[in-house]
Amino acid sequence: MNDTRVIQWRPSAGRAEQLMLLFHGVGDRAEGLAPLAERLRQAFPQAVVMSPDGFAPADGGPHGARQWFSLQGVTEQNRPERVQAVLPALEAWVRAAQQASGVGPAATALVGFSQGAICALELAQAEDGLAGRVLAFAGRYATLPLHAPRHTTLHLFHGAEDPVIPVRYARVAMQRLAELQGDATIDIAEGVGHELPPALVDCAIHRLRTHIPHRTWAAALGAVPALAERGVED
Repeated sequence: MNDTRVIQWRPSAGRAEQLMLLFHGVGDRAEGLAPLAERLRQAFPQAVVMSPDGFAPADGGPHGARQWFSLQGVTEQNRPERVQAVLPALEAWVRAAQQASGVGPAATALVGFSQGAICALELAQAEDGLAGRVLAFAGRYATLPLHAPRHTTLHLFHGAEDPVIPVRYARVAMQRLAELQGDATIDIAEGVGHELPPALVDCAIHRLRTHIPHRTWAAALGAVPALAERGVED
């Protein structure tokens, strides 16, 4: 992979069965998602978990803080362009992580918080099937999709009192994905702001363990060829 600083955790024994890639919010670093990584490792002991630093220094943040794209002068009009600019490098990083771990796309989950969730959602939209799952905490689309991914399941998690990215963005995204017959879920926690509370992390683990993707049902019914790879849902 490139020279991006990455914190990673690997199974203590046996082969890797899942790959979980964690993308932090603006002004944070890879270790900021270490508590989330530990919970995922407990739930999925055969998973490789990687948390990279954002690719750029954070605007005006403390020394060492990182971001995925700049928020200086960001508007609804220019946000999509800024997100799109980072996607090629992020896609290359994901593919390198898959190669290094030996885990394929179907068993890969992109897990993002805030700005990291924006990037994860937009990357899955741009590269359908790059990952089997997206877990988007306190995020949003830069641009609402015109079509839904067919090989990626999207899980949205949001605090009802989020003052940074209001929960309406998650609700609107879920409505659009439902209209497009996308494979998506949403969990909203009352009394929660712009954060990663244990309750929503527990919801995410429950979704990973119990949600059977639409494409898996279709394959079982003979509508599409069965996927050869094991997914995160296994």
